[in-house]
This record gives sequence, C-alpha cells and structure tokens, in this order.
Amino acid sequence: MAKKILIVDDDKEIVELLNIYVKNEGYESVVAYSGKEAMTKLATNPDIALMILDIMMPSMSGIDVIKEVRKDSQIPIIVVSAKTADMDKIKGLITGADDYVAKPFNPLEVMARVKSLLRRSSGQVTNETPETLSVGPLNINKDSHEVTTLNGKTIQLTALEFGILYLLASHPNRVFSADEIFERVWQQESIVSAKTVMVHVSHLRDKIEAATGGEKVIQTVWGVGYKVEAS
Repeated sequence: MAKKILIVDDDKEIVELLNIYVKNEGYESVVAYSGKEAMTKLATNPDIALMILDIMMPSMSGIDVIKEVRKDSQIPIIVVSAKTADMDKIKGLITGADDYVAKPFNPLEVMARVKSLLRRSSGQVTNETPETLSVGPLNINKDSHEVTTLNGKTIQLTALEFGILYLLASHPNRVFSADEIFERVWQQESIVSAKTVMVHVSHLRDKIEAATGGEKVIQTVWGVGYKVEAS
C-alpha cells in the first residue's frame, strides 16, 4: 500500500505542484489548505506517513499545527515556507519539525527529503551496527526506533532525533561534525547551516535529560562537533 503524504499550504498552485510530484513518486497524497483543515485530515487519516507544511497560513499557522501534532505524534514533518531567516528555521525545528525547505523551492529537492525522512522513520538504515545499543542510561533499539531509560521509560523522538542519537551511540568516543551528521542522518549532501543540526541535537538533549533526571549523554566538542562517550 502506498504511503500517504499530507500536503498543507494555502497556496493552491503550490499544493497542486507538490501533489503531482508526490503522486509521481508512487505515494498517495492528502491535501489541506489551512492549519485547521490539516488537523482534520490527520484525525481522519491516521495512516498518514509524513506531512509537508507551510508556516504562514490564516487562522492556524504551521507552527501551531506542529505544536498540536507533537503532543501525541512523531510523524515526520517538512516545513516549506517563504520565511527564510535563520531564527524562523530554528523556531520551526525547536517546535518539532524535522526539516525545512525555503520557497521558492525545487520540487525534486522536497521529494529527496521526503524519501530520506521516510527511510529514516521506517528504520531503513544502511549500516551494520548492532540492532540494540546501550549507552549511559539509555537502551536504543534500531528495529523499533525505540529509546528507553534503564527504568523502562520510553523517550519519544522524531526520526531525525533518533538517527542522530543512533549514529553517535554506534560510534562511541568518535566526534562527528555537523556536516557529517547531516550527510549521514539526512542522507543528503550537507546543504544547510550547522544551526539546523545544532537545534536537533539541542532538542534531543532536552528530551534525554528530562527523561533521565539530567543525564548528559551527548557531549559537545567545541569547534569540532558532537560525541557520545563509551559507557
């Protein structure tokens, strides 16, 4: 069965353009023209696998949609917006988006990111590291994309957050630069600023520390990158 992609934008021409490319790639498309309609479509289509979302929409912004969705779902979200300032990108990622593409965009680039996120969220990784890793207070299961603490508490992570954690945990003591993390986890050539990776790492740290009582699993090596120390 084809995976469903939800396309949300108040610009009908953009929706139609993305709709064509989504269908050409073999996915099933669901469309919405406002944030409120997007929430309705999500409620009535629980099998939606990924959302492409505009930020600037009337009545309910894309940021508000992300906040609502993240209350009970880790569905991958790609933000597509004309708001290109770094702080706008960072705000969207902190809120819970997985990726950001600025308008005007190349539809092929959007689809490349869709494929990458769907591979990551379904656990289709290409390394040969163990299926289950233990690092500090965490147990990380590659197959189920599940991270639990030693006392059995589950930490809800987005696909990219899980990818970053698994990459670092599977190479203990090795320092990865932001570019390396992007290329391995996003599975694309590094085309974004280090701030994008920094925000994802920061969000990941917050979730780990909240679940473990402040344990600092991911270390920053200033001027170089990030690492997880061997247990």
